[in-house]
Amino acid sequence: MDDVKLRRIGVFYDGNYFLKVSNYYNYEHPRKARISIEGLHNFVRHQIAKEESIDTRLCQVVDAHYFRGRLSAYDAKELNKLYNDRIFDDILMNEGVITHYLPLRSRNGGKREEKGIDVWLALEAYELTLYKKFDVLVLIACDGDYVPLIRKLNTLGTRVMVLNWDFKYIDERGETRETRTSQELLEEVTYPIAMHEIIDSRVMKNDPMVNSLFVSQDTMATYRNSFNLMRQPVATENGYYTSAVINLKNGYGFIVAPPNNLYFSHQDLIEADFNDLRDGDIVEYTLGKNERGDCAKNVRKISSGVPVPTNGMSNLMS
Repeated sequence: MDDVKLRRIGVFYDGNYFLKVSNYYNYEHPRKARISIEGLHNFVRHQIAKEESIDTRLCQVVDAHYFRGRLSAYDAKELNKLYNDRIFDDILMNEGVITHYLPLRSRNGGKREEKGIDVWLALEAYELTLYKKFDVLVLIACDGDYVPLIRKLNTLGTRVMVLNWDFKYIDERGETRETRTSQELLEEVTYPIAMHEIIDSRVMKNDPMVNSLFVSQDTMATYRNSFNLMRQPVATENGYYTSAVINLKNGYGFIVAPPNNLYFSHQDLIEADFNDLRDGDIVEYTLGKNERGDCAKNVRKISSGVPVPTNGMSNLMS
């Protein structure tokens, strides 16, 4: 009866590696699109079902974790990346991915670098496997430093799948870099999956499962339009402004209006229930005053916002 047992899947992202992969497919590869986290998790479920010859419904992602170095709030604001960092947090949150950040550090004023992320990922992956009894742990990484983790997981009887991409890309300095997965890593895992070969296979070119790994161009265009709208309110002819709502709380929220977002409460809504609003919804409003200063009044929802994109785009929307 073991073949009908639910396969509990834990997914662990080396965030810096995943970002490079996303950059490559968006900027360098003919696909010109970003990886969809939702699509990736769906692919994982189907791939494990195929490898273990069971129904896909018996393969479920029960835990997902993302590890990466992160700029301080001050540095992110100075580099105009603070808002985009929040966008990516929402992306991961909406897909149930738990984030783990360590501060990027520099020595003697040099380039900021990640320190300790791979160790933290390995420790968390091992500990959570002990407690949550993952049947399969999926590692999105390429570094041979994870070999000890895989060997430890093997002793627990947990199968390990590694999703890996080999590719060349242009770094932030304009130099050509090449990313290749550690051969030792691939030899240790139960299921090594060469994603670049699957994606570039002529046989799989029009496979719906492969295509769902990427955010469609139409969706990307919509994301960009929403993102541009959320940068600055748009004035309309009737004295209203149009922008997007964010940070909705218990009965109040904010409307994007840099440099200071505008507060509004449920009492400021027209023909709408506050509980029906979602972050990213587009609203029109007039300017008003309260004890805090400028605020939004006569807030009316005019369209649903684009669902937060599950494509790992971080600070890369343009």
